[in-house]
Amino acid sequence: MRRADRLFQIVQHLRGGRLVTAQMLGERLEVSERTIYRDIADLQSTGVPIDGEAGVGYIMREGYDLPPLMFTRDEIVALVAGARMVQAFGGAAMARAAAESLIKIGAVLPAGEKDRIRRTEIHMPDYVMSNAVRTAVDLAERAVEERQVLSLDYRDEQGRPTQRDVRPLGLWFWGRVWTLVAWCELRDDFRAFRIDRVAGVTPTGRTFRHERGKTLADFYRRMEVRESDACVA
Repeated sequence: MRRADRLFQIVQHLRGGRLVTAQMLGERLEVSERTIYRDIADLQSTGVPIDGEAGVGYIMREGYDLPPLMFTRDEIVALVAGARMVQAFGGAAMARAAAESLIKIGAVLPAGEKDRIRRTEIHMPDYVMSNAVRTAVDLAERAVEERQVLSLDYRDEQGRPTQRDVRPLGLWFWGRVWTLVAWCELRDDFRAFRIDRVAGVTPTGRTFRHERGKTLADFYRRMEVRESDACVA
């Protein structure tokens, strides 16, 4: 968890006039009590009305609320453009989350800025990604996070079918085309699979642990070596 997110969560836990100890906060946020002490001190120094002390507990005075989100004009444009790109080109779950994010952002913007989202005239086509590709993107994204081995029914550039069990490592979007970088158990090597050539994808029920030589960092290093060799040649 990023520190900014942790500070936000501390404020949320202190709402409602509850006495909360550093131990309780540390357990909920999975950090040490010493870290909580430093975070509380930093929040107090910025004017957050937190009373209490180490070893006793902390309480936040009533009436405090986080200020509304403040974005510049360019930041709002970037947020809207990014969300609409995900709605057009991302997985189905990603698209729904992007739309919901814009609603939440609009709800907490200051009154004078709420209408800027609607007035941002940046648009994307809504017919680019098929439902099958969107579903595959969502499955692959979740599998990367949860380290689930996937079974792919795949067709190569010539349309020849193969079945692969792969360890998904990351997704790349190339502008209308998604690729999944994975460790292919069949080839015992890294492979990049175009999502639009995946005829079917299902979880195998197996998970994997990162092994030396088979991680995304190892893939990057291999690509850097190839690029370096190509430049020398």
